[in-house]
Amino acid sequence: MRSRTKLLAAGVLTAGAATLAYASLIERNRFTLRRYDVPVLAPDAEPLRVLQISDLHMMPDQRRKQDWTAGLAALDPDLVLLTGDNMAHPGSLPGVLRALQPLLTTAPGAFVFGSNDYQGPVLKNPFTYFNPNRVYRQGVHLPVEDLRDVLAAHGWVDLNNARSVLKAGGRTVQLVGVDDPHIERDDYAAVAGGVDPVADVHVGLTHSPEPRVLDPMTDDGFELIVAGHTHGGQVRMPGFGALVTNCGLDRRRARGLHRYGASWLHVSAGLGTSPYAPVRFACPPEATLLTLVPRS
Repeated sequence: MRSRTKLLAAGVLTAGAATLAYASLIERNRFTLRRYDVPVLAPDAEPLRVLQISDLHMMPDQRRKQDWTAGLAALDPDLVLLTGDNMAHPGSLPGVLRALQPLLTTAPGAFVFGSNDYQGPVLKNPFTYFNPNRVYRQGVHLPVEDLRDVLAAHGWVDLNNARSVLKAGGRTVQLVGVDDPHIERDDYAAVAGGVDPVADVHVGLTHSPEPRVLDPMTDDGFELIVAGHTHGGQVRMPGFGALVTNCGLDRRRARGLHRYGASWLHVSAGLGTSPYAPVRFACPPEATLLTLVPRS
């Protein structure tokens, strides 16, 4: 009996070590492109290709992630939406720009920031994510204003508590966005209001998909809302899904395209992880091509 117990314990430890090795060495580098059709355009309208990139959490030496992201320019998107948490280190900016440069020079874009654009991550117990009342801590300051300046210099629209209208793929797109609700920088009230009926489509951006932001965007008539932040749960259990979302959104909508009231909500699982929790399980890193198509 004692030998069987030892064998069982050894088996559990081996399986655990193998799972950790897979999650940290393989899956977190298995970059994936997801595709969804989103029926939000008028009948007979031509499709509009929208590329969403989120949660790069770039470290300076992550060349594989930089190269993969840069390669997304080959998709020839009509519009790029960047939904925050681009950096993870004070020296991350060159890597972020290397990843985005081919898109910055070929497609119109818009962006909002996440908490890890302002300050870096800190080492923490991962079980604290199950405590909604935990004290949120941030690390060193990051070069967010330098990132903002470069994105804006290439014509990408800063939607941190702002509204704008731009042309993409020959269509008029009305956009609204908020700064990161996760650290209470959002001020949707300052930009709230009904959509412009002249625009071909209306899209909202937020880093963290907090219901206090999603609800008024939906009420104002934005047909599509895009967000990141959740990492899709980062660790998902087969048959159960995400364990946590790290925000007020329910676990069922931790990643992917779902209805949210009268709107469509897409939550990206993102392309990175915190350097202090470099694992993914049943939730590979991703970018998403959202093809906007006519409503049925």
